[in-house]
Amino acid sequence: MSVKIRLSRGGTKKKPYYYVVIAEAASPRDGRYIEQIGTHNPMLPKDHADRVKIDLDRAKHWLSVGAQPTDRVARFLDKAGLMKREAHNNPEKAKPKKKRQEREAAEAKAAADAAAKPAA
Repeated sequence: MSVKIRLSRGGTKKKPYYYVVIAEAASPRDGRYIEQIGTHNPMLPKDHADRVKIDLDRAKHWLSVGAQPTDRVARFLDKAGLMKREAHNNPEKAKPKKKRQEREAAEAKAAADAAAKPAA
């Protein structure tokens, strides 16, 4: 049984509210969970005290028995000082895709040809 610490969505349409829950990895996002250990209200300002509330003792317990947090929950736990989250960096993702690279290369070649023609 693989256990995750993840968010379960509540609230209404366009007004999200999340519960930080302990759930089996196979259960659906808003389905059955083992325990609720906190809440996250993204509608509040980032510096508001009630934006993220987590029972740190229960989170520490579940981490000690092997529960794996999702990336968003890992950010919350890192901010609370319970775990260290490594920052991800994928410079390949920021690069343009193949078609755009081909188009830019063709435009650069055409610009270079146009610049060379009047000089000759």
